[in-house]
Amino acid sequence: WGYDGVLPYAPDASYGRPEELKALVQAAHAKGLMVFLDVVYNHFGPEGNYLHAYAPQFFSQQHHTPWGAAINFDGVDCARVREFFIHNALYWLEEYHLDGLRLDAVHAILDDSSPDFLTELAQAVARGPGAARQVHLVLENDDNAARYLERDTTLKPRSYTAQWNDDIHHALHVLTSGEQGGYYLDYADAPARHLGRCLTEGFAYQNDPSPYWERALRGEASRHLPVTAFVTFLQNHDQIGNRAFGERLTLLATTEAMRAVTAVLLLAPSPPLLFMGQEWGSRQPFPFFCDFGPELAKAVTEGRRREFERFPEFSDPAARERIPDPCAMTSFESARLDWKAQDADALQLHRALLALRHLEVVPRLAGLRGGQSSFDVLGHSTLRAHWQLGDGSRLTLLANLAAVAILNVPTPVGRILYATDATWPSTDPLPPWSVFWSLEPPQENQ
Repeated sequence: WGYDGVLPYAPDASYGRPEELKALVQAAHAKGLMVFLDVVYNHFGPEGNYLHAYAPQFFSQQHHTPWGAAINFDGVDCARVREFFIHNALYWLEEYHLDGLRLDAVHAILDDSSPDFLTELAQAVARGPGAARQVHLVLENDDNAARYLERDTTLKPRSYTAQWNDDIHHALHVLTSGEQGGYYLDYADAPARHLGRCLTEGFAYQNDPSPYWERALRGEASRHLPVTAFVTFLQNHDQIGNRAFGERLTLLATTEAMRAVTAVLLLAPSPPLLFMGQEWGSRQPFPFFCDFGPELAKAVTEGRRREFERFPEFSDPAARERIPDPCAMTSFESARLDWKAQDADALQLHRALLALRHLEVVPRLAGLRGGQSSFDVLGHSTLRAHWQLGDGSRLTLLANLAAVAILNVPTPVGRILYATDATWPSTDPLPPWSVFWSLEPPQENQ
């Protein structure tokens, strides 16, 4: 368990025995829940890992990652390395009856061979446990590589079910928080356009120049894919934990903004992801934390603070000293959820929206195809988006994601599923932070 793994076949003993993990999976299945495991196949942990001493063939001589030597997926003796990780994926799916795997940061799996490791792994899963039951493979891939998400003629994934869509997080974060530094620069110019593209086409960057990466092209075309191939989210462990103080979006945005973007997230056709405590409006920080021996711990603490030197607010060494020490017990303890601090309104909103999604949206997703969605930008922070769902019905979103009202906005067509303001459209203009979802039935000539 954990990001810096050492023994990929062993559950962490501090959580219990393997039999207890199997019991957890069975209990979840009894309640109709799937269980996924987050697997890290792009690097080994820096402490407690001795592979480099007795199996140097595991490490590449030509590739490097931000975490040190890359794993050897395409060099001399790479066949055994590939088998080790492919059988690891099969082990978790077969031995523990997990329903899927989320593969961490696969852009750091550096592999120039053909077929590459990711393709070979997906093929092995399809031939093995995937031949008898539904198994989901989900990617985190900063490269926006749409090729792993292709569907066959029956709309079944050829390799991977879905990918986490960082683009939609970044666009929503800019709209709600106003932040434009770092990689948020790529979304600051036209956040509604980037959001609309994510909602209807998958990626915002599809072989487009990235200002943050000095105009380098980023991403691959994704509009031909169904939007159900993209996992959407407002928060996750990376986007919160990698901040200097681990602030959640609930501390950076207003209640009105959070209500609006939650309504966008939970009723859009793409599968939504909720971070722990998000469903009841947790405002606790989730700072970066780890547990290493003294020598490595000191280096991690210093390195963590150096990461923020280029940010204006941390140019002063005294300001960097205020960044929580990732190796301090207080950092870990502050990340524990306080279940007594629930926001009843936020919890009720999430329950209502998820129930509405289950009733009105999910039953219409089967058969949903790519290339049948569109959006219009109605202002810097306002958009209208349309989806033709699998049953031929038409789902429409109208959203004003700003603190100012908008004039002359077209009124929704069809049955209203959800509205943040029941008085509109009888009054003009479109209120701040307002979201309207409507549904039109299938047309007879379709």
